Amino acid sequence: MTTAAVVLQLLILAGALYDTAALLAPRRRRLRRTALETAERRLVAQRLHGRIDAAAYREGMRCVADRCLSRRGRRDTS
Repeated sequence: MTTAAVVLQLLILAGALYDTAALLAPRRRRLRRTALETAERRLVAQRLHGRIDAAAYREGMRCVADRCLSRRGRRDTS
């Protein structure tokens, strides 16, 4: 009975450590998501100000939806 309790406590501790590490470590994922959100905002701003046409906007948004950063999504190419 004691062995089972110790094993369960170790599993709970390992899970807590894993969750803590997962919250602190995935900065690359967060940065990638931030970059995609920035690309989306830039595309919307470019479209609203008439810098890109509808086809370029759709292409850029499709790329953002596919989680890639195209040249058009990163900077103004017009």
